Amino acid sequence: MRILLVLSGLFFSGCAAYQSYHSLPLSDPGIAQKLRRRSLNALEVDATQLHHPRLPPITLSFKHGIGPDQAAVLAVLLSPKLVAERDRRGLAQAQLVQAGVLPNPSVGYTREFVTGGFTTGAFSPYGFTGSWDVSSLVSQGAKVKAARANVDAISLDVAWTEWQMAEGAKLEFYRVLALETQLNRAKQIDDDQQSTVTALQSAVDHHEKSVVDLAAAQAARQDSLAVVLALQQELDQRRLALRRAIGFLPAAQLPIQHDFALPSSVSPPSEKELVGSLENQRLDLIGLRQGYQSQEETVRTAILAQFPKTTLGFIHASDNSNVHTTGFGITFDLPIFDRNQGAIATEKATRQKLYDEYTSRVFEARSDIASALADIRSLNQQVSTAQAALPVFQRLVETAKSASDEGATDVLSYFQARVNLNQRTLQILKLKQQLIEAKSALELASGRYLTASN
Repeated sequence: MRILLVLSGLFFSGCAAYQSYHSLPLSDPGIAQKLRRRSLNALEVDATQLHHPRLPPITLSFKHGIGPDQAAVLAVLLSPKLVAERDRRGLAQAQLVQAGVLPNPSVGYTREFVTGGFTTGAFSPYGFTGSWDVSSLVSQGAKVKAARANVDAISLDVAWTEWQMAEGAKLEFYRVLALETQLNRAKQIDDDQQSTVTALQSAVDHHEKSVVDLAAAQAARQDSLAVVLALQQELDQRRLALRRAIGFLPAAQLPIQHDFALPSSVSPPSEKELVGSLENQRLDLIGLRQGYQSQEETVRTAILAQFPKTTLGFIHASDNSNVHTTGFGITFDLPIFDRNQGAIATEKATRQKLYDEYTSRVFEARSDIASALADIRSLNQQVSTAQAALPVFQRLVETAKSASDEGATDVLSYFQARVNLNQRTLQILKLKQQLIEAKSALELASGRYLTASN
């Protein structure tokens, strides 16, 4: 009876340590609470305390609007996608805890009662057994190492996703800035065209110009207005994309700074330097190496698990003649059919997959670096050439204007010269936007943050 009381105490004390179930319903108030933006003061504090291997802490102030670096940090702090991504860290930590947990021992108690037959001097027999699977000790060390390496791999993978989201937010900021610049220039062109139409309408009314001249000016104004409307639509979409990248709801106010000039050229590090430091700069490659190390330990665990399962136990019993016996037992599987060969083959194949994936990722990164550098070189040259040609187009407009005023040529030639000049100015702004996008692509491919001087 005392043994039974002891076993009951152990059982219920173990039950007391169990965790209770708490539901987490998908309710509208709960989701609204998750999507509610933190206070501006809290965000400013969080930005100064950010810990990220590639993003330095910054000073965040909404009074004067945000810049590209502030947009990148806000994306890391607020993006709902990253909140869900960080939950993987908790899962990996839970797997590490489970890897370190040993199997529970098993205990048993039996009690029999004499109920008939020759019962003189007979006692009620009982038995007590205990056993534990000691074979789990063989592979536990490898399991813990695999789980610990997996935690590091997941943390680096999450950091890489944060870096990608930060780069995406910064790129969306520059796209908004570039489109605002293009739109402002397009509106200036449209206002100029409208002024020309108004002046020509007055000249036609006074019989100083022909209706052909007026029709040409009106057609040119319609083209400029179409450009304004198209740029306005694209800008509205990019502003929504910027809010989404940062983690702001569509209706939220997001003041941005406008004192960032689009670069006319980018001077990145050499391809040799970028490729040479690639595998130690790209967080995903560092994380893949940790994941590969985790899989190495998993393969080792599978190989260790091929040894026979062994269970040690002890027995204490009493028969119906009140003779007490105490002993021990050992049980192990005979590895005749199952030698864990399926699990070993699976883990080896997984390891080979990770090896090849890492090689493929390095190959793609090197190719992306070369492609981004080629784009930057080409765009640098295109911007320089287009800017150098602007005075030529400006002189052409002035010459056509003089010729038109003197009657040496029709007004259509003058309008066409102006259209060409306006298209060139917009083209330069678009080329500068493409240059920023190429720089962002290089940062993503190399895993490096390039300063404004680059």
